[in-house]
Amino acid sequence: MRVLFLCTGNSCRSQMAEGWLRALSGEAVAVRSAGIYAHGKKPRAIAVMAEIGIDISGQESKVLREEDVAWADLVVTVCGHADEHCPRLPPQVQKRHWPLEDPARAGGEEAAVLAKFRATRDEIGERCQALLKELGYPVRWPQRPGHTVPGAGE
Repeated sequence: MRVLFLCTGNSCRSQMAEGWLRALSGEAVAVRSAGIYAHGKKPRAIAVMAEIGIDISGQESKVLREEDVAWADLVVTVCGHADEHCPRLPPQVQKRHWPLEDPARAGGEEAAVLAKFRATRDEIGERCQALLKELGYPVRWPQRPGHTVPGAGE
């Protein structure tokens, strides 16, 4: 299974989803992310993912290419703009839409902004777990002291 996460700028939500699915699936699922545009990386997204032991700092913000679409078995759009501007997919490629709020638009005190990033991170983690279960793949998690999978109460 090859999953492509698509967002507007490939700087936050799709980057987090790529990191989550890679961590939770181990080698079972190939995963990429891309954007309609490339807006660079969001340091807060990197930081909140690092809090749970997932390093996304090496992932790059990329513009969607035709070969990414051809590569994918499933495209998951993670924002309305990407959903509306997703290119026509080949018939064998499935598409899902996760309407995730953009934490990069949060304002106010740093603590409140980070809380938005953490909430989005946790929602993406729960959605990735559910997706793996739906597709029939086991949910794996690197065993690290002090790190738990949000929503993994089973």
